[in-house]
Amino acid sequence: MFKKILIAEDHEIANISVQKTLHDLGIQDAKYVYYCDDALNWIKKALHEGEPYDLLITDLIFEDDHTPQQIKHGAELVRAVKQIQPDIKVIVLSLESRFSIIDELFKHDAVNGYVRKARRDAQHLKEALQAVYNNRAYYSPEVKESLREKHSHEFTAFDVYIISLLAEGVPQKNIPFYLQEKNMKPSGLSSVEKRLGLMRTVLGFSKNEQLVAYCKDVGII
Repeated sequence: MFKKILIAEDHEIANISVQKTLHDLGIQDAKYVYYCDDALNWIKKALHEGEPYDLLITDLIFEDDHTPQQIKHGAELVRAVKQIQPDIKVIVLSLESRFSIIDELFKHDAVNGYVRKARRDAQHLKEALQAVYNNRAYYSPEVKESLREKHSHEFTAFDVYIISLLAEGVPQKNIPFYLQEKNMKPSGLSSVEKRLGLMRTVLGFSKNEQLVAYCKDVGII
């Protein structure tokens, strides 16, 4: 399990609640800050000292209290942190429920888990921690339902192509080579993995084979 975690959350009660959830899992080294600028500075300091954070848990929306800040939004914080520590894991804990914003976080800002603040969010955060620690993407149930309603049949040309390659027997790790040949972007393996993971989550599948079979059944490929 994660050993060193930083929480960026501007509400003290929410911070304390997250810390308690982490302590329940035996995680003792969890610090919290109220501002995005402080979060970035703490992560820089930990890197400089050779004791980097394993995980960042951040809200998206930070209220303006007239304290001057360069970074004012959680998504900006994630991008800034990833520039200096690309391998840090990130879980977003937020009230935000709009699909377009959540999808963007996974596709371009490289977050690993999303927990919506709602009923049973402490339990969902525990699930997210276990999943992300084991290198799996995590969406809390409310987010999964939103994804299913919004995106269950909206396959992009990129989606169709990578699923078609899987159907032809191309190993997932080799798909970036074919994408690069066609000048399709994004073409990195992590982008392929995240896109396949998103589709499996939206459709309720656990394996790529199920995703391929579904797409054949409904005529997508």
